[in-house]
Amino acid sequence: MITFNPSEMPVSGVQNILQAAVGPRPIAFASTINAAGEVNLSPFSFFNVFSANPPILIFSPARRVRDNTTKHTLENVLEVAEVVINVVNYDMVQQMSLSSTEYQKGVNEFEKSGFTAIPSETIKPPRVAESPVQFECEVQQVIALGEQGGAGNLIICLVKRIHVNEAILNQNNQIDQHKIDLVSRLGGNWYCRANGDALFEVEKPLTTLGMGVDQIPTDIRFSPVLTGNHLGQLGNVEALPDQESLQEFKQSEIYALLLMDIPTTDFAHHRVAASLLDKGDTLTAWKVLLAER
Repeated sequence: MITFNPSEMPVSGVQNILQAAVGPRPIAFASTINAAGEVNLSPFSFFNVFSANPPILIFSPARRVRDNTTKHTLENVLEVAEVVINVVNYDMVQQMSLSSTEYQKGVNEFEKSGFTAIPSETIKPPRVAESPVQFECEVQQVIALGEQGGAGNLIICLVKRIHVNEAILNQNNQIDQHKIDLVSRLGGNWYCRANGDALFEVEKPLTTLGMGVDQIPTDIRFSPVLTGNHLGQLGNVEALPDQESLQEFKQSEIYALLLMDIPTTDFAHHRVAASLLDKGDTLTAWKVLLAER
């Protein structure tokens, strides 16, 4: 393990580590307008959602490290306290990257990047038609975190309208994570695509009280086969299967298919349980582990 002291490093070195290690980061594709009516469009990956009631998004245009100048987006919201935060999916990532070019003040990045500007309902800055979700926001506050190069400026945004493309909705009118096909930022030139095998589900322990890893029998908890993720799944159940359900399991066809022909040594049943956990079948995995103890 290598340890760094940020106060003894160049700002560029600190920035590189932060951006490479803290990610993937969602992208705020921010459209703003200044007092002269000039539109700006630029992406920012220091961004997230911080409240649902009231609905608050915050992004941070940092001062440039190389010369301590500020971004046009920051200058615009200080003049006109409004912004549209457009989300970015895979179909628009290259154009979005092009818009991050540091054009001169007054240059319209909608035109440079080829995006379609459409009017907002409640604020002056236009929306990006190609974005699957667009948030019209009032800027409530701008908090400068410093005056030196690399210092962030927190732009606190109150969401006034949300526009969602129907094409990304599922049958319940909720956003389908597969259809929205979001992208996010990593370090350097790297991005991440939230699609296909990159997507997976983890059951949230919101309505249940998981018994915890500390309650897993020692021989299972310290298995050389089961990973930390496996233990987290096992510890997320409220109670172990009872003896009656274990006896029913031992007499079932599933038991015969899973365990009858495997060796009794070398943690073979742990490997079967691991395979079940990888498929999300925690209950059967527990039965396999306990039936062979």
